[in-house]
Amino acid sequence: MSENSNTDKNSQGIPLPLPTLIEAAKHQLALAYAPYSGFHVAAALLCRDGSIYTGCNVENASYPAGNCAERTAVFKAVSEGKRDFICIVIMGGKNGRAEDYCPPCGICRQVLREFVHPKEFQVILAKPTGEYRALFLEELLPESFGPEYL
Repeated sequence: MSENSNTDKNSQGIPLPLPTLIEAAKHQLALAYAPYSGFHVAAALLCRDGSIYTGCNVENASYPAGNCAERTAVFKAVSEGKRDFICIVIMGGKNGRAEDYCPPCGICRQVLREFVHPKEFQVILAKPTGEYRALFLEELLPESFGPEYL
């Protein structure tokens, strides 16, 4: 885990465009549809080719029918043929304020695990101010189950 390190590189030394990713997530935060919980979440997913896919949470009166920001970003990327991900920036908070770090839920952690190596993929918890904490997916989902088990 690192907190606001100036390296801005992933585990393989690939430069991460963190300011761009944080701004993309911040933009999505304003688009979140959360009329029931008031908890807005946004994500910006970086692909190895440099493309960025964003997502926000979308709630529904039938609660299970909603979708998280992280899964929205992953599903958008996969639906366009992308499957090689480097990192994801996540921010969220009550009424879109994102004053604290917002880790992904368990389902989102497992969806990410489907497409990435947990020791290499970074989950970056960010605030709109630019502050962030970077963790590897393995730290958030230890001893995870992935496609290699099937």
